Amino acid sequence: MNIHPQYDPVALALGPIEVHWYGLMYLLAFAAAFGLAWYRSTKRDAWSTDMVSDLVFFGALGVILGGRIGYVLFYQFGELLQNPAYLFRVWEGGMSFHGGLIGVALGMLYFARKYKKTPFQVLDFIVPCVPTGLLFGRIGNYINGELWGRVSDGGYNWLTYFPQAAAFDAQLMQADPTLQQLATEVSGQYLLPRHPSQLYQALTEGLLLFLLLWWYSSKPRPRMAVTGVFMLGYGFSRFIVEFFRQPDADQGFILLGWVTKGQILSAPMIIIGIVLIIYAYKRDIYDWGRQAAY
Repeated sequence: MNIHPQYDPVALALGPIEVHWYGLMYLLAFAAAFGLAWYRSTKRDAWSTDMVSDLVFFGALGVILGGRIGYVLFYQFGELLQNPAYLFRVWEGGMSFHGGLIGVALGMLYFARKYKKTPFQVLDFIVPCVPTGLLFGRIGNYINGELWGRVSDGGYNWLTYFPQAAAFDAQLMQADPTLQQLATEVSGQYLLPRHPSQLYQALTEGLLLFLLLWWYSSKPRPRMAVTGVFMLGYGFSRFIVEFFRQPDADQGFILLGWVTKGQILSAPMIIIGIVLIIYAYKRDIYDWGRQAAY
């Protein structure tokens, strides 16, 4: 039986200074992105360390602003209409990957214009560095005991009881008393076994997608292809893992009784990724290696 240990949200305290786990994960994500981008720049003639510094800065800005704005627009739009100041209450949590993706794309467009590169030259360079950030972010979700998975009766050894889900579990058992046979008492609360979907996402859209993109981009590929593989890989992995992730309580299943908001936002990524890959190989333009067009 795996019980989420309810980690202290503060990872490190130095007097009045507190470093939270989620903040630490963001720091590790940006540091990993910079290190990987710097390494890639040493293998490309058209990239410098100063350019990498600017690129990661604009990317980080896009993640933070886009992630927050996207979360409020995609998931809490009603709250925004009632209280516009909610957008700035970042201490309450709430970040959206899809919003962050849009924010990063806008940041990359600005960077491309500044350094006189095409948008896909920039995106193809940086997207292999993105999944490590997703890896650290999902680990942060798990440490915080948020975004837990759906209830399962499969008896798998890795199913987890989340004390943070106690109130939600109680509502489920009240609505469906047959679930009580799955419950386990933990510190006076009856909890249901759930998929640790945060770790599923850390593995799929984090580690596995990173390995795929790093391998794929290590050889010359036509412009747009690396970005296409990222869009397809993330969209597909997120769409699948959504079957194991508990939908947000205020969202639920919003289409056909089983489609989640995350799947609706990820489906276009799959389509766009496939289109980009096909178009990239049809154009056959390379930014480094053979047939490079600078």
